[in-house]
Amino acid sequence: MNDPYKTLGVAKTATEAEIKKAFRALAKKHHPDAHPGDEKAKQRFQELSAAYDVVGDKVKRAKFDAGEIDASGNPRGFDPRAYGQQGGFRGNPFGGGAPQGDRDFLFSWGAGGDEAQGFNAEDIFSEILGGRGARGARQPRVAKGEDFQLAVTVAFAEAIQGGTRRVVLANGEQIDVRIPPGLKEGQQIRVKGRGGAGRGGGPNGDVLIQAHIAAHPFITRDGNDLKLDLPVTLKEAVLGGKVPVPALSGTVNLTIPPNSNSGAVLRLKGKGVPGTTNAKEGAGDLYVRLVVSLPDKPDADLKRFAEGWQAAYDPRARMR
Repeated sequence: MNDPYKTLGVAKTATEAEIKKAFRALAKKHHPDAHPGDEKAKQRFQELSAAYDVVGDKVKRAKFDAGEIDASGNPRGFDPRAYGQQGGFRGNPFGGGAPQGDRDFLFSWGAGGDEAQGFNAEDIFSEILGGRGARGARQPRVAKGEDFQLAVTVAFAEAIQGGTRRVVLANGEQIDVRIPPGLKEGQQIRVKGRGGAGRGGGPNGDVLIQAHIAAHPFITRDGNDLKLDLPVTLKEAVLGGKVPVPALSGTVNLTIPPNSNSGAVLRLKGKGVPGTTNAKEGAGDLYVRLVVSLPDKPDADLKRFAEGWQAAYDPRARMR
């Protein structure tokens, strides 16, 4: 029999990984299933299998390098005919022979050899043939597909009100993802079954999206409530009236009571984060804090008013 190293095209100093890589490539190229009816391909594949049976196993390789066994994996000087075997069969002279037939390139299972080292050539064949191992048809291992993970930044209003966002997956596929109303910072969105393909009939993986929420220019969130500072004129604060408030759901008219001061907080019920039925939470509210604001350049009327106004109160009395 040929030198197993030469059969696999590797040096005697090759690592286990290099030997396995060489065998995988040659086995895939010469496997009988890829060459139906080609006896030469079958013979070549048997030679590759036999070679890998010896040098692909750590224990057998050491024995072969030390001259204890031959290229067939049998003890030096062993005559298989003395055990009723056909020439060239690599059975175990000290136990039961390996099964023959279509798969006469099967590996022997001698004590201290293949299985003792966890060596399983069928796993290699399963990878090469998509589940068809060296012992014939077999079912591949069932495994869930890979989960795809990505992060997206969601606009503040979109996070509160919900929407749809198109994302690009690791495999290049584009999908539309539903943004649930009331999305929170760091919350994970799971899209089931749109990840990597499952193996052996297993389920597909999922898409896991980590959400980051962009800041709003003048609205902040506190649980299910929203808050904003609303600038008002001096006249609106003193006399009161209705003023527009830019809520996320659209402009809302807010009634300001007369004599309202800066810092006064008014509530717009139900104008916060929408309620979620699954969490049994009601909608939040929008809290509006009034901020009396003067113009950057006061006009003549405002100046005359201020000059003629005799303030009858001390706004800093509480600081004394």
